[in-house]
Amino acid sequence: MTARTSPSTARNRDPILAVLREHLPATGLVLEIAAGAGEHAVHMAGHLPDLTWQPTDPDETALASIAAWRAEAGLPNLLEPLRLDASRPDDWPVQAADAMVCINMVHISPWAATEGLLAGAGAVLPKGGVLYLYGPYLEGLVETAPSNLDFDHSLKSRNPAWGLRRREDVEALADRYGLALRARIAMPANNLSLVFAKMNGG
Repeated sequence: MTARTSPSTARNRDPILAVLREHLPATGLVLEIAAGAGEHAVHMAGHLPDLTWQPTDPDETALASIAAWRAEAGLPNLLEPLRLDASRPDDWPVQAADAMVCINMVHISPWAATEGLLAGAGAVLPKGGVLYLYGPYLEGLVETAPSNLDFDHSLKSRNPAWGLRRREDVEALADRYGLALRARIAMPANNLSLVFAKMNGG
């Protein structure tokens, strides 16, 4: 098993942590969707010791990397990674969570993954439970940075089903599953933090 690294994680993990400190509950289970290499999971669990962190990913290589990071860190509140496909919420291995975190998945996956993510959040979160999304988005009333336009083109050239999503489309879909946008926070490198809250008991 090899613990993979990403330069972008080193740059964005502390700004993300600052937002999570403000919006996540003080205690409880945090379900991370598409945890990737696992660097964020280790960083957040290490700095938020009163929260139990459950990383997940559909990819076996990612799961192995998360497990390697977990073994190295030895954090009691970081759980063993689970295989989870965001696009199939009916098959999720976690049935309830106090909060959910999803970093840099929405634009690097088919729209079905975002649909599943929001449906799953609507099912597993309690009333008031938070869903945190991080990444680049397009917005109707905000000029898109040239770097984000280039990134969008690059993603679509790699896979036509990928690409930056409109924040308004994500927000409208979230509303269908009882999730309301609580905060939109501008982040470094033209990214956004979107914080949704579950509006009913589900």
